[in-house]
Amino acid sequence: MPLSLVVSSSVMAESFQLQSEDVAPGKLMGNAQEFQGFGCSGGNRSPQLSWSGAPKGTEAFAVFVYDPDAPTGSGWWHWQMVNIPKEVTSLAAGSGDAAKGMAPTGALTIRNDYGVTGFGGACPPKGHGVHRYQFTVFALPGKLDLPKDASPALTGYMVRASALASSTIEALYKRD
Repeated sequence: MPLSLVVSSSVMAESFQLQSEDVAPGKLMGNAQEFQGFGCSGGNRSPQLSWSGAPKGTEAFAVFVYDPDAPTGSGWWHWQMVNIPKEVTSLAAGSGDAAKGMAPTGALTIRNDYGVTGFGGACPPKGHGVHRYQFTVFALPGKLDLPKDASPALTGYMVRASALASSTIEALYKRD
């Protein structure tokens, strides 16, 4: 591949940016983003997210929330929404609650590691220290053909294998 194509691709990826009114890089999340259950009593509300600068060829988006610090050996999937139409560039706070019907038409929400379809907030074990929560949007070249009951691992593989670009906000949370 000629160097100019690599540089061009890198520049396009750098212009793809994720923003949020509710979570910030390196900052502790509020109780609104804490899970309700498993000993946690938060609002279990997905944060507002918006993105811009998607690369040419983007036909769909996916949004993930992942905790790499969960003591499972494989991290913890808190939310995966795929096949978000290319016209959609934001999700309102609370869009991860499947019962509210706020997901964009055509989007597919995957069951999280709590066993619930939709957003499941932060709930690290007490005394386990600060956990990182990676909110990532992916630009995809098309909608993914996933089974309705796809596992988080399969979904993660399929999204990452086809992503044109991604942008991440890594927020923090801890329970003392």
